[in-house]
Order: sequence, then C-alpha cells, then structure tokens
Amino acid sequence: MLTTVILPVVAFLVGGALSYGLFKYGLKSRYDTIIKEAETEAEVIKKNKLLEVKEKFLNKKSELEKEVALRNQKIQQAENKLKQREMMLGQKNEELQRKRNEMEAVRENLDIQLGIVEKKKEELDSLQAQEREKLETISGLSAEEAKDRLVESLKEEAKTQAQSYINDIMDDAKLTANREAKRIVIQSIQRVATETAIENSVTVFHIESDEIKGRIIGREGRNIRALEAATGVEIVVDDTPEAIVLSAFDPVRREIARLALHQLVTDGRIHPARIEEVVAKVRKQVEDEIIETGKRTTIDLGIHGLHPELIRIIGKMKYRSSYGQNLLQHARETANLCAVMASELGLNPKKAKRAGLLHDIGKVPDEEPELPHALLGMKLAEKYKEKPDICNAIGAHHDEIEMTSLLAPIVQVCDAISGARPGARREIVEAYIKRLNDLEQLAMSYPGVTKTYAIQAGRELRVIVGADKIDDKQTENLSTEIAKKIQDEMTYPGQVKITVIRETRAVSFAK
Repeated sequence: MLTTVILPVVAFLVGGALSYGLFKYGLKSRYDTIIKEAETEAEVIKKNKLLEVKEKFLNKKSELEKEVALRNQKIQQAENKLKQREMMLGQKNEELQRKRNEMEAVRENLDIQLGIVEKKKEELDSLQAQEREKLETISGLSAEEAKDRLVESLKEEAKTQAQSYINDIMDDAKLTANREAKRIVIQSIQRVATETAIENSVTVFHIESDEIKGRIIGREGRNIRALEAATGVEIVVDDTPEAIVLSAFDPVRREIARLALHQLVTDGRIHPARIEEVVAKVRKQVEDEIIETGKRTTIDLGIHGLHPELIRIIGKMKYRSSYGQNLLQHARETANLCAVMASELGLNPKKAKRAGLLHDIGKVPDEEPELPHALLGMKLAEKYKEKPDICNAIGAHHDEIEMTSLLAPIVQVCDAISGARPGARREIVEAYIKRLNDLEQLAMSYPGVTKTYAIQAGRELRVIVGADKIDDKQTENLSTEIAKKIQDEMTYPGQVKITVIRETRAVSFAK
C-alpha cells in the first residue's frame, strides 16, 4: 500500500524534474538563437549606417571640391581683369607721356615762331614808319589828318552800304514774317466764328397798352419807387407808346428789373410787397443763371478745374459789354483764337484757351476798385490759385506789367484781333477823329514833311515830303522812324501802313 503511494509521487517528481530540464534547455537554445539574430541584424544595420555616412561624406567632399573650383575660377578671372587693367593703364601712361613730349616740342616750336614774328613785327613797324614819313612828305598831310579824311570817306560809304543792306534785310524779313504772321492770324480767325452782341446802358421794356403804365407807377408813385429801390434801376415812364425805359449802367440790375417787370405785368398783382417778393425771386434766378452760364461756357470750351467764384465771374460777363461788344462773347472768341494760335506756334492750346477766357475777368468785379481791369483780373486769378504764367498773361495783356511767358503776347494779340475785327466794337466818333488827327500831327512833326493824310480809317498814313528837302535815302529812313514812333507812342487796332511820297513836279504855262 505504501509502495503504491510512493511510486506515483516519485514518478511525478521525476517527470517534473525532466520537464524542467527540457524547458530550461529549450529556453536556452531560443535565447541563443535570438542573440545571434540580434547580433546579425546589428551588424547589418552597422554596415548600412557606415555606407550612408560614407556616401554623405563623399557627396560633401564633391560639393566642397566644386565650390573650391568655382572660387578658384572667379579668383583667376579677377586676376585676369586686374592684369588687363594694369596693361591698359600702362598703355595710357605711355600715351600720355608721348603726348606730353609732343606738346613740349610744339610749345618750343611756338616760342621760336613767336620770336620770329616779334622780330618781323618790329621790322614791319619800322618800314611803316618810314613809309608814313615819305607819304606825309609827298602829300603835305600828317598821318592823323589823312586818317580822319579816310575815316570820313569810309563812314559815308559804310552808311550807304549799311542802309542798302538794312533795307534788303528788312524787306526780306517783312516778306517772310508778314507772310507767316498773316497765315497764322488768318487761319486763327477763319477757324473761329462768333456772333456779335451789342449792349448799352438802357433797356426798353415793351408793354401791350399804356394802361399798364399807370399800374406800374401806382398810387402817388409808390409802385415805381418800390421797384426802383428794390432793383437799383431808374425806370423812365414817358410818352413813348407801349414802352418803358429801364436805365442803369449795371446790366445785371437792368436784367433783374426787366424780368421782375415782366412777371409783375403778367401776374397783374402790382404792389410794394409783391414787388419786393418778385425782385428777390428774380435776383435768385439771375444768380443761378449766371452760374449756369459760367459752367456751360467752361464745358463748351473744354476748360476744367476753375474755382467756383471764377465760374460765377465768367457767367457775369454775359451781362457786360465793352465798346459795344458783349464781354462773354469776346472772352470766348479770344479763348478760341488763343488755342488756335498756340497750336500753330507749338505751345499748349489748353493753357492758352484758359488764359484767353480769363483775361477780362477784372471788368466784372463785385466792387468797383481803383486798379486797372488787367491788374485786378491778375489778382483775382492769383487769389483763386491759377498758375503763374496764366496770371501773367491776364495782367500783361495791356502792357501794364512785364510779360514773362509766351502766353502773354498770344493773349494780347488775340484780344486785339477779337476787338478789332469788323463789327466787333463801336468806336466813338470823337475818339476816331482824334486818332486820325494824332496820326497826321505825329508825321508833321518831322522836318521836310509838307502834308499828311490818314486814310482807310487810320490804317494807312500817307506822308508827302518836299523833293528839295529830303533825298530818296532819307525818305526810306523817314518811313521807318515814323512807324517806330507810332508803335511807341500810340494805341491803335491792327496795323498802320506808312507811305512816304517824294516827287518832283515841273509846272509851266503856255500863253
């Protein structure tokens, strides 16, 4: 029984011992296998890493070698350039030295030649002195006397030749200049056509019947007094049938009075309160119309960037006139002429047109200053930030300041063209006759002049001289002198032709 129990226990113990031994052996063999595999794998990784490092090293080495080669190449090129520059500098130094030597040789040669010339000059002076003494002995005149006589004869000859040359040059210059100037002026005028508006200091208001006159006058004249006080216009109600005369020097006031009267007569309600209301309303309408006219004018002419106050002044020109010529039409015409003439002369037509439009803004001030209108216009243009050349053109168009730009003479000429063209202005008869008399008196002030005639409305002056007092050459000089004096002392439109006539008449009678 005991044996039966012990045997299984012993068998179990022996089996466990064997199992443990087998397990330990298997575990050891597996451990050895893992160690070998890890060592093999580590060796492979080590070799791969060594190869990668070696490859990177070789790549870096090749890059460094390329960079070193490139730097060496650049250094070599720089050395070559320096060598070339050194060679060029050496050649230039040699060339300078050679030229310096040549200059020294030339200078020495010149010194020698100058010495020879000085000696020749001394010999020539000596010979001249001897010849002068011989001439003085032969002629019986001293050198100074002979020189004076020679100078006088040469002066007369030179005067004659100079006058001949002057006349030829002036004729040629006149032909060329007149032809070119006429071409530019005629083309400018032909390309600009404007209507002429005549204004004066009175406006006639037409009415349907004379009964309305009594309503306008009102009880004891209160309506007409209220109308005159509100508008600042003198209203003349006389025996003229179906007409009332509005008299004032300010055209804007006359226009306000005319429109107000028209509304009052149309409406039929005429009393002082209504008059003040209508006049205030019409004054606002006229102010708006002035601004609208100024804007429309600048748009029509293609002028931009003007100050609003300048636009208002331009619109106000519509109601002003100068020598019977409407000021706004004159300004538009001058602006177009300036643009055309500036284009012909190769200048800026936009600037010229701007200066031409603004040249008479000094004629429509809100207050009456003591300054001439050209200077006042220049100050207004400066105040409203116009450019200096345009301000100068405005101020100089009547020669009251010095012209500093080419725009100024163009504006002056175009202003004269617009004012002098036929039908532009009405000239007072007394001023016209005075200008003709001044022309004739100016020519009569010269010695030798017997008669003078201003013809063709003062555009030609004929001067008759005595044949025994002035010769032909002096006649030519006289026409030039008279023309110059007229330019300096007189103001006139266009140009004046001076014709000097010298003739010899022989008169006898048969009996």
